[in-house]
Order: sequence, then structure tokens, then C-alpha cells
Amino acid sequence: MNQVEIYFSVVQRKVVSPNDFTDLAQVTDRLRAFEDRYNATAQPFQWKFTTSDLDDLLARLDRHTTDHHEESSAEPAT
Repeated sequence: MNQVEIYFSVVQRKVVSPNDFTDLAQVTDRLRAFEDRYNATAQPFQWKFTTSDLDDLLARLDRHTTDHHEESSAEPAT
């Protein structure tokens, strides 16, 4: 997902919903307050899924696919 989409998803969930605003100025104030807080606390995203993790996942998927294919081939024809 695009980083901008993630940001606006957070804004939607944390700021805009529920939409209990009495006027547009209140929406503006809440968005600006969120922006100030977000900019003060935001940190770069830390990936925890390494290339080694990817290699392990692909190996497991390959084993699963191979095992499933062998089981299908071993079933007697009806």
C-alpha cells in the first residue's frame, strides 16, 4: 500500500470518524492538531520481514505446493 494511502487511512480512523463536527472550522482544528502530533511522533517504518524471512517463506510454500501436488497424484482414479 502506498504510504500516502496509509496516512489518509490513519486520518480517517483517528480524526474524521466519527464525523461529529458542528462546523468546518472544527474539522480544520482537529486535522491541524492531528498533523502537529503526528509530525512530532512519526518515525520511519522499520521492516521486520527480512530477505531471510522471505527465503524461508518461499521454501515453505514450495514444499507445500510440492506436497499437495504429490498427494493429488497419489490419489486413485475413480
